[in-house]
Amino acid sequence: MEIRKALFVKGVVQGVGFRPFVYKTALVNKLSGYVRNDADGVTIELQGKKQDVDAFWKQLHRELPPLAHIDSIETNIIDLNDEQGFVILQSDDSHTKMTLISPDIAVCKECLEDLKTKQKYHNYFAVNCTNCGPRYSIIKTLPYDRVNTSMAAFEMCASCSSDYNDPTSRRYHAQPISCNSCGPKLDGEIETFARYIKEGKIVAIKGVGGFHIVCDATNNTVIQKLREYKKRPTKPFALMCKDIEQVKTVAEVDSKEKELLNSKEAPIVIVRKKTDAKLSELIAPNIDRIGCMLTYTPLHHLLFECLENPIVATSANLGEEPIITTKEEIEKKLPFIEHILDFDREIVNAIDDSLVQVVDSKMQVLRLGRGYAPKVVKLPHKSDKNILAVGANAKSSIALVMEDNIILSPHIGDLDSLEAFTYFERTYESFKGFYDFKPQQIICDKHPNYLSTKWANSQNLPLQTMQHHLAHIYATKAEFALVDDYLGFSFDGTGFGDDGTLWGGEIFVGDERKYHFKPLKLLGGVKAIKEPRRIALSLLFEKLNFDEVCKLNLECVKSFSTTELKMLCQSYEKNLNAPLSSSVGRLFDLVASFAGLAQQISYEGESGLLCESIYDVNLTEVLEYSLQNGVIEIDFFKYISDQDAEIKKFPTLFINTLADIIVTIALQEHMEVILSGGVFQNRTLLELVTSKLKKAGVKYFFQQTTPINDGGIALGQAYYYFDKQK
Repeated sequence: MEIRKALFVKGVVQGVGFRPFVYKTALVNKLSGYVRNDADGVTIELQGKKQDVDAFWKQLHRELPPLAHIDSIETNIIDLNDEQGFVILQSDDSHTKMTLISPDIAVCKECLEDLKTKQKYHNYFAVNCTNCGPRYSIIKTLPYDRVNTSMAAFEMCASCSSDYNDPTSRRYHAQPISCNSCGPKLDGEIETFARYIKEGKIVAIKGVGGFHIVCDATNNTVIQKLREYKKRPTKPFALMCKDIEQVKTVAEVDSKEKELLNSKEAPIVIVRKKTDAKLSELIAPNIDRIGCMLTYTPLHHLLFECLENPIVATSANLGEEPIITTKEEIEKKLPFIEHILDFDREIVNAIDDSLVQVVDSKMQVLRLGRGYAPKVVKLPHKSDKNILAVGANAKSSIALVMEDNIILSPHIGDLDSLEAFTYFERTYESFKGFYDFKPQQIICDKHPNYLSTKWANSQNLPLQTMQHHLAHIYATKAEFALVDDYLGFSFDGTGFGDDGTLWGGEIFVGDERKYHFKPLKLLGGVKAIKEPRRIALSLLFEKLNFDEVCKLNLECVKSFSTTELKMLCQSYEKNLNAPLSSSVGRLFDLVASFAGLAQQISYEGESGLLCESIYDVNLTEVLEYSLQNGVIEIDFFKYISDQDAEIKKFPTLFINTLADIIVTIALQEHMEVILSGGVFQNRTLLELVTSKLKKAGVKYFFQQTTPINDGGIALGQAYYYFDKQK
């Protein structure tokens, strides 16, 4: 019996070799019909014997191309046709745009082989195929056809055109297809730039989503200069290594970390630094972790043919500004760059490298970028409205809810500069254009001074605000499609609380805040976030008078003059620029200060990393704490005032105490647990907590494929509003 079936496929099915796969599978099964890209997905019509159509259906699910992903298939039996053969038709872009955009993918092994063996691709820095190469970074609009990308400027040569139009070729409709004859050209020589790096120069090299600042990772002098130029005293630099063997010379790598390093996404993976690593000690000072990634473009592979050492490969930007995408901006903003290796393919959409780590044998995303973004989270049913969630102020991202998808943007950055906020607006306009998206509802943070909140208020659309820490919980619920009530631990730096204070150590039962840490005063307001010593002093002024504090032999006290201490004491007593905060992140600052690890810090999370670096797995004791009327108070003062206490144990005892508190409350509430917020980037804490929860028989969730920090706030906002539509 002969039938004709129409299939409409949604998911990541454009620009990933899906149509040639369908074409070849249809030919193998002797079917006639066609396959075509639409703005919403891919349409397929198949005709043939029922058993052959059924065989096609099985292969469709079993043998997908490596980058393709099917979210849904609609099928219908339709009237027979008298056509002959199976064809690939031109795209139809007349429909509403809902096709999902594929992220940029690391160069594949086959293309690397072509780089060495095929004359047309010999040493060609931009070789790619349907299984690899740029996607999101070059697309202007959907559908994903060459004319809608920055490759439209390059006319294919006859050879590339032949491959592009051959359904049996690995490069069939690979939109960035090009070769030495017809593709983008390098503005500089790779060998020359390798020599510059060896000579100790600081250079910039164009990547997929922006430029990297590059230098020799073993050269103390040049890295010290880079730190001075970028005003980045201690924040770690990412490394790029030639291969996994080179990574192993500088870091301890387990099987999961190796898998991530070698993956098609090729993120930066945070790994444990070897004590005898042949690296500059200035790469990641004072901590025991480093971030490593492998070469992920043909250009990087060619560069490492001329290099012996790992290189620093950090985003080319100033402070928390967006990554730079043009040579002109490098010359304008980073005058210390000595040489620039550019090429003439435009970066349409800037995107940073993704940053991940392994916790509890699972990947944990810390920055959603190249390889993983845009990220799609499937919803259990279609949304009634198009929803725009604009996230927080730090680690900004946006999320769009359309039909049964939440689409989470790549990392935008901290909205503390005009450049970053312009990038936020540009990202929104790009996503709006991709999908012809017209928001009917906006969700933003409750903080009135966040630029994202102010922007949302200016849009003249229905607006709902959402508490920051509850959004963290809902981000986890979104990733795992959770719909019931959970016991949610939301620990981070600071966020605007419902009571007007700064929250950051909140425990929710369902949507209700039931527990929180006892607030401390932040002496000097935002200054306290950069100076852990101010948090420590706040605790001392709570327990002692001014004269008693001045007599203490503690670094947090000695680092201030008597006059400064007097002013801070008055600030504490009169509540002058001393907002209350229940933040667990600030408690890490307090502990780092008392332990003598840091009185001032230069980047977010530094205190936590310093505490981790001296954690002693052999210690199991905890600090004394109380839990009364929902308020958690750890007795820090009792420990630091004990003459026999070993202050270097303080960070270990604090981390142990946090884990003990979480497990105690979980057993008390008899609920499944959600762990979210930037504090849970602390691998030591999270692994300790999950280990204890397992032993206690408590089921838990923490984000793995979406950012657990503020980069996930937009996701939580979007899912909260979607969930409340019920």
